[in-house]
Amino acid sequence: MTPDTLMTPEKIFLDGKTFIPAEQLPIPEWPCVVSERPQPTLTVKDDDLFFVTDTIGNISGCSLSEGNPSMGLFCCDTRFLNRLELQIEGRSPVLLSSTAEKGFSLSVLCTNPRIDERLRAETIGIRREIVLNGALFEEIEVSNYSTTTVNFELSISFDADFVDLFEVRGYDREKRGRLLRLLEPTTGEGIVDGVSPVTKDPSTFREESLTLAYQGLDGSVMESRILFQHRQPDYFKGYTAVWQLELASHETQKLGYRVNMLKNNQSSSTVSAAITLGQAKAAELMEEQHWVQQITRISSDKSIFNRVIERAEQDMYLLRQSFGKHKTVSAGVPWFSTLFGRDSLITASQTLMLNSQIAKETLILLAKYQGKIDDEWREEEPGKILHELRLGEMARCQEIPHTPYYGTVDATPLWLMLYAEHYAWTHDQELLELLWPNALAAMDWIDRNTKQTSYLSYFRKSKRGLANQGWKDSGDCIVNHKGELANGPIALCEVQAYVYAAKTRLAEIARMKKRLDLADRWLEEARSLKVRFNRDFWVEDQDFCALALDGDGKPVDSITSNPGHCLHLGLFTHERAYSVAERLRAPDMFNGWGIRTLSSLSPAYNPMGYHIGSVWPHDNALIAMGLRSLGLIDQALELFQGLFDMTSQQPYERPPELFCGYERNGDNAPVQYPVACTPQAWATGSIFQLLQMMVNLVPDAQNNCLRIIDPALPESINRLSFHNLRVGPTILDLEFERSGTTTACRVAKKRGNLRVVIEA
Repeated sequence: MTPDTLMTPEKIFLDGKTFIPAEQLPIPEWPCVVSERPQPTLTVKDDDLFFVTDTIGNISGCSLSEGNPSMGLFCCDTRFLNRLELQIEGRSPVLLSSTAEKGFSLSVLCTNPRIDERLRAETIGIRREIVLNGALFEEIEVSNYSTTTVNFELSISFDADFVDLFEVRGYDREKRGRLLRLLEPTTGEGIVDGVSPVTKDPSTFREESLTLAYQGLDGSVMESRILFQHRQPDYFKGYTAVWQLELASHETQKLGYRVNMLKNNQSSSTVSAAITLGQAKAAELMEEQHWVQQITRISSDKSIFNRVIERAEQDMYLLRQSFGKHKTVSAGVPWFSTLFGRDSLITASQTLMLNSQIAKETLILLAKYQGKIDDEWREEEPGKILHELRLGEMARCQEIPHTPYYGTVDATPLWLMLYAEHYAWTHDQELLELLWPNALAAMDWIDRNTKQTSYLSYFRKSKRGLANQGWKDSGDCIVNHKGELANGPIALCEVQAYVYAAKTRLAEIARMKKRLDLADRWLEEARSLKVRFNRDFWVEDQDFCALALDGDGKPVDSITSNPGHCLHLGLFTHERAYSVAERLRAPDMFNGWGIRTLSSLSPAYNPMGYHIGSVWPHDNALIAMGLRSLGLIDQALELFQGLFDMTSQQPYERPPELFCGYERNGDNAPVQYPVACTPQAWATGSIFQLLQMMVNLVPDAQNNCLRIIDPALPESINRLSFHNLRVGPTILDLEFERSGTTTACRVAKKRGNLRVVIEA
């Protein structure tokens, strides 16, 4: 509770406002409109805000109970609106068209149904525009296209349940805070007509704002404050604003409002909110334009491919989120719009050629939260990189350990890998020195945790933590060839490859820093790991790598995509790497769109399972990098083509977090996973990683060199260009052109003295 918040058993006083428990002041409710079928959704995002509606732009009071729990306006893991429902004469408008193409805004065009004898169908045009920029803004233009004057009622119903995002996802809570009612009606900041809802019917008093409020179990007071603009409502019924409109033939009237989200009377969003929708839109477009000027701009000779790339560039912009002074990419909307370890690190690695600033900010942010103590509840340990940070009421009340939560086995070696990769692209000596102590602490954590079994493994310690702590973190995915769950501690195959890569790459940095003791030790440990890994993880009768070693050191011998992550990191012997590559492309794994997470021959296979048969774009992009590293270029390009064909069929040409593992047959479309995040960070990042796979850029900014090794465009693309590509201090433009099976590269422009070596 803040110092400015005072309480009595009946009232709460906060900065001049008085609240009482909601049950002491019942208000009338406006009926919601029941949909005939589950509605598809539109999603918009700006920094730490996101908003999910149906295709009309509504969140019906009936929607959440009908299988759309993700709908709402969210900030900092709290839902600030769970109803926003426009009605005309108590009926839902009829959709004509809608889009969330811009990402931070949505536009809807709808009309009226037939209403008795006085309003013919499709005579009223309703144009809605909603924009996020530190707050939610909506403007509504209502036009009369009939030949006579019409009178009708337009209403917008609001509600806010202020539930924690973990509740939305299905976590149970024993207790909740309490909804509040604001005692004084306000006009801006003052009382209207000197009358309060205590002495006047709250369903009819006039005011220019509505306030919905809640007090959490931690004492924090959350508010959704709705300020109306343009034409004020004629009256309120509870939290429903009602306009009695009279429109002459072809007359248009404009309505609008702004929703500010507050915690203890301070803005919940880190973004300073604009005043009007026009200002909000201008601010967003200006920031986006600045982003576009900073990134590598990529284009081809094919329009559909360009649309996929442009969408990915825009989604990387949308997914950026502020955490204090720094920004990194949040993992995905709606469920994972926050700071992650693994997801942010993999995405930052995927996008180094797009904008290395993402990696820099990610490294600094995660170093800031690096583990310092041993804490079983949060699974924190000195040197460990976090898994997930949450800011909602359940985290603040210690009902979940995400303050932050450290239950991830792979984020720490991935941080070390990105630390080295970022230096290779940028030669950022200052950052290298700044984070060197964090790198040593991270390596010490790995060494401490590999002492007992020689492998980095995980085992849940927190009662509210994750049972599985690799990238496949659902409860049913670590299975053997019989489909039986493995017992921990679990040592995943790809995690050992990350450790191997971290040791070898950090050894080079240690040698450069004249720490020969560390360089020699890390290289020797990497060599030893490679020998042991190829002995202990190899399943001879499958001629394939085990998913993991279980708590008894026995191979978890199912056929999965995980060993594909090891291919480009050098951990396999040459022969075994080729065996893995060949097996991954067998029909039980490759479904025509991509490689499944689990073989379709497994008893545990489920094409709709989150990690037991579905296909993940980022998983496949990493495998494609591995195929390319083995010289299997045609096979890597085939994987690219399947993923590109899948993406081109998605709404807005946007790759989903995952899709179902059903076979690609003829003209059938890829089958969507029902609750996949979109946009999602490492799915979006996979577009850039696949481009990197094609052109095969190998930066060495420290030695002022860029190698381009045997670039190869797929048959679906003839030309590909990179503008504003940054390697160290140099900015250059590259152009690739395919002729038959050969791809040529030329340096079109260069600003700097970088040496570019093109190797065929």
